[in-house]
Amino acid sequence: MSSSINQELNPTILPRSGSGCQTQDWKLALRQAITETADLLAALDLERDRLPPLDPDPRPFGLRVPRAFVALMRPGDPDDPLLRQVLPLASERLVVPGFAADPVDDAAADQGDGLLVKYHGRALLITTGACALHCRHCFRRHYPHAAPETGQRRLRAALARLATDRSVNEVILSGGDPLMLDDDRLGTLLDGLEAIGQLRRVRLHSRMPVVLPARVTEALCARLAASRLKPVVVIHANHANELGDAAATALARLRRAGAMLLNQAVLLRGVNDSVAAQCALSERLLDCGVLPYYLHQLDRVQGAAHFQVEDAAARTLLATLRTQLPGYLVPRLVRELPGAAAKLPLRAGDEL
Repeated sequence: MSSSINQELNPTILPRSGSGCQTQDWKLALRQAITETADLLAALDLERDRLPPLDPDPRPFGLRVPRAFVALMRPGDPDDPLLRQVLPLASERLVVPGFAADPVDDAAADQGDGLLVKYHGRALLITTGACALHCRHCFRRHYPHAAPETGQRRLRAALARLATDRSVNEVILSGGDPLMLDDDRLGTLLDGLEAIGQLRRVRLHSRMPVVLPARVTEALCARLAASRLKPVVVIHANHANELGDAAATALARLRRAGAMLLNQAVLLRGVNDSVAAQCALSERLLDCGVLPYYLHQLDRVQGAAHFQVEDAAARTLLATLRTQLPGYLVPRLVRELPGAAAKLPLRAGDEL
C-alpha cells in the first residue's frame, strides 16, 4: 500500500447513517473513510478494554475503512468478523518464523514495470498500490508499490512488454485494487489492452464492489460492456455479512455489463473458519450472482500470523462443506507456493 496515497485521503468525520455511508460519489466516500483506530472504535461503540492489544501506530500499512463497510459491522461486538479483518493489532508487530514480507515470491515473477508472470497464458498487472480497505491479512501489505506519479509511466511500459509476448491471452488487473483507478484512467488502460491482438480476456481482482459499491458506476459498466475483451470480475468477500444490499446492486450492474463474477476468499481464523460461515457466504454469493472460486489458505505474510488456520482444520472444514452444499457452491481450497505452475489444491498429505 502506497503511504503517499494513504496521506492524501484524510478522513472527514461524519455520522454513521445510511445516506452518508452509501454516497454515490465514491471519491468523496474514500476521503471520508476512517483512518484512525479511535474513530473506528467510536463509530462502533467499542471500548479498548474489550479488545486484544491494539497497534498504537499501524503505519506504514495504515488503516482505512470506508464508512459503508463500517455500517455492515455489528456495533458493540468486539468479535465482529468484518471488524477483525481491519482492526490493527499489536500482534502484527511480532516476528513469527515462516512469515515473510513476500510470502508468494512476487519479486521472482516481476518482469518489470509491475508486470508479474507466474502461470501459463496469464499475466498480472499491478495497476496501483492503493486500496479502499486495508485488510490486515493482505499478502501485498509490504509490496514496494510505485509512487503515484510514476504509475502511469509504468503502466505504459507494461503494455509495451505485453504486446511482445504472444503466449499471454489473459491479463489480470490487480494491485492494490484496480478499481481505485477512476473511469478515465481505467478506460485508457483498457484501450491499451484491447490494442494487443492476442488478448482475449481481462480479469479485474477487486474488493471495491464489496467494500465501496458506489465505485461500480454506470460509466464503468458501460466501458466493460463495450470492451472486445471478455470481462471477468473476481471479488474478494470473506464473510456473508460483507454482501449487503448495496453490494448486491453493484454486482447486478456488473452482471448486466456481461462480466463473469467469481469470488475468492481467504480462510481466516475467527472470521470464516466455521462450516456455518462458509455455507452462509456461498449462499449469499449465489444470491448476488457470484460463484465461489477459491478459498485460499493464508499467505504467510508478516503481520498476519494470528489469522492462520491449520491445514488439518481447513481440510476438515472443506470435507464437511461438500456434504452441506451443492458442488458448484464449494470453493476450491488452495494455497499459492512460490514457483508452482498453478494454485495448488490442499489435499491430505500436502505440506508446506
